[in-house]
Amino acid sequence: MPPLHQLHLDIDARVDDIRAHHADWLCRMGCDLCCRRLAEIPALTRAEWDLLKAGLLKLSPTQLDVVRHKMLALSEQLTRPVVCPLLDEVAGACSLYEYRPVACRTYGFYVQRDLGLYCNAIKTEVEQGALAEVVWGNHDTIDRRLNALGDTRDLTEWFAELF
Repeated sequence: MPPLHQLHLDIDARVDDIRAHHADWLCRMGCDLCCRRLAEIPALTRAEWDLLKAGLLKLSPTQLDVVRHKMLALSEQLTRPVVCPLLDEVAGACSLYEYRPVACRTYGFYVQRDLGLYCNAIKTEVEQGALAEVVWGNHDTIDRRLNALGDTRDLTEWFAELF
């Protein structure tokens, strides 16, 4: 099994466990707050890009053209936060959900040392003690596994290779 696929399975297991114990978990279809407020352009490993590219190439020409325009605008944007160019803003969901990068799969469910990798809504619940029993995923481990998957570049840099 390819290492990225195994990593996705491991992440899915952690996410599924958290959701199983918290039916009202905030991260779900229609909640796109994190996608609308990215601190930086997402960085992807080559393996992640190869998977995402396969999804991009399955889009209709019209959908791909929309993504292309969003990528170009993002590559020229100097201010932060940024909106993910893969976000279907009407549906409030990723247009390439099945192919999304690891950072998107882990956000809201993982922590890095003492830093919660989640939105302000989850942060508020953590601060109020509502999620004290959550067994968060360890993002440092994810980062080590990602580092073994090849060079990393910003999403806009990878995308520029297509066009």
